[in-house]
Amino acid sequence: MRHSLGSALIEAGRISEEQWREALALHESSGRSLSRCLADLDFVDERSQCEILAQRLNLPLFFIDGSEIKSSVISSVPVEIAQQYKCVPVSREGDTLTLALSDPSRTEALDEVQFVTGCRVRPVLSPESEVLRAIEKYYDVTVEKILEDLTADGNSEVASEEYFIHDLQEKASEPTLINLVNLIISQAIHDGASDIHIEPFEREMKVKYRVDGILHEIAPPPKNLQPAIVSRVKIMAGMDIAKRHMPQDGHIRINLPDAKVDIRVNTAPTIFGESLVLRLLNKTATQISLEELGFSPDTYRRYKILLDRTYGIVLVCGPTGCGKTTTLYASLCKIYTPEKKIITIEDPVEYQLTGINQIPIREGRGVTFATGLRAILRQDPDILMVGEIRDLEAAEIAIRGALTGHLIFSTLHTNDAASAVTRLLDMGVESYLIASSLQGVVAQRLVRRLCRKCREPVRPDPVLLAQFDRTQADIDDFTFYRAVGCDACKGRGYLGRVALAELLLMNEELQQAILNREPSHAIKALARATMRTIREEGWDKICQGVTSFEDVLRQTQRDEVEEE
Repeated sequence: MRHSLGSALIEAGRISEEQWREALALHESSGRSLSRCLADLDFVDERSQCEILAQRLNLPLFFIDGSEIKSSVISSVPVEIAQQYKCVPVSREGDTLTLALSDPSRTEALDEVQFVTGCRVRPVLSPESEVLRAIEKYYDVTVEKILEDLTADGNSEVASEEYFIHDLQEKASEPTLINLVNLIISQAIHDGASDIHIEPFEREMKVKYRVDGILHEIAPPPKNLQPAIVSRVKIMAGMDIAKRHMPQDGHIRINLPDAKVDIRVNTAPTIFGESLVLRLLNKTATQISLEELGFSPDTYRRYKILLDRTYGIVLVCGPTGCGKTTTLYASLCKIYTPEKKIITIEDPVEYQLTGINQIPIREGRGVTFATGLRAILRQDPDILMVGEIRDLEAAEIAIRGALTGHLIFSTLHTNDAASAVTRLLDMGVESYLIASSLQGVVAQRLVRRLCRKCREPVRPDPVLLAQFDRTQADIDDFTFYRAVGCDACKGRGYLGRVALAELLLMNEELQQAILNREPSHAIKALARATMRTIREEGWDKICQGVTSFEDVLRQTQRDEVEEE
């Protein structure tokens, strides 16, 4: 499907190779379908895509919007099949059922529909958004509808914080409530969310999705359903529903037709009930390539120098959720060849990499970063990735590995590249070991991409320009944009994210500063001769119309304050 759509649109002259790569990058980072990404980026609308693809595949077209489908036709195909394969029956003549599909490569949908209906199935191609709207309209599968059904069933009276355990188990097993929880999770996956937050308050509960790093609230279930929803998630995650006053960790694995999603679940007791966070990891998501991360051409060129090294340590730094693991994975995929043995040790293994040995941390069985690193150094690797250097023991083992001819990648939680050196010194690592083993440090942030469909030009305020050390005279050659919000981006004004990175490359001057145990601001001052800061990288993205002043400042404000 991907190959057919891309080649068809390029050959028809509707998009360029560069636009196709941009759509692929958004698809891989957000989890949205390629068709939706192309439309959201305002490259080609969905109907035009369908027309071109239908011609390429010799399939008839059917536009669902504006037509009415008989209830007898809809009822012939179960809602589960419609949701699973993103298909809708649109008409029936005798024993021939016309089935609208958004992805014609899903031929198994035809077999399943034929099996359950006993009809000969005639496939037609329809835009994905129209198929999804039809499923919601004709099958009533929205969160709001399920909540209405729960209330109509009289469940609002079964609302008490003091549930007995058997009551909770019974309530959490009701089909309608199961559908509600499943829909909350599936909608989050469809929206490209990285996390789901379920938060209890005195008179309400809130459900939020973290999309592109920002939390967005969705229609909340009634407060009375809170204990049952929490219990349902805990049952799915293999947790003890009787333990409501202590934190727990669990795991859910979901196999969708086009994705395998692992969900890490954490609960924490609050004064109004248990707070839940579900971290979504799509195991089958296509990895973003190094070229698609968004590094500036100069930073990318200099980073490739590090990838060509045969030994030493390369660190990627930044706060939680800034894309460190994605950068490391992209780096390993860039340098992988069958002649190199690459091993990773991670907590957890977020994505599966072809040709690379990946080891998960299991502290309960004695597999920590330190013990695992010791073991894999005896596996004769060429390149290692350590998910995080957390303590002195792991740092010293990694450095010994680097000094004995291994190239080692890892992460640290620091705000900028220069602070990585200070962090290692604070751990207790000797300065001469850092100076002799460290090859380079990347510090990065993720900023949101402006939605190309609704962004609008803006004249920047002089106060904003001053925060980037620019004046009105510096901006005459550029057009700047601000976020607005539309249906394509669900009113958020942004779609997808791009990395901003500063890169510290070691040299003799920096090595001497480390040996002298200079503070991070002194090391940063030395590095500035060859390094652009994250905020400077952000300025370039603003000038290119990729992101906004506000989003760059949101991600870099703290760093600039600390530097001052």
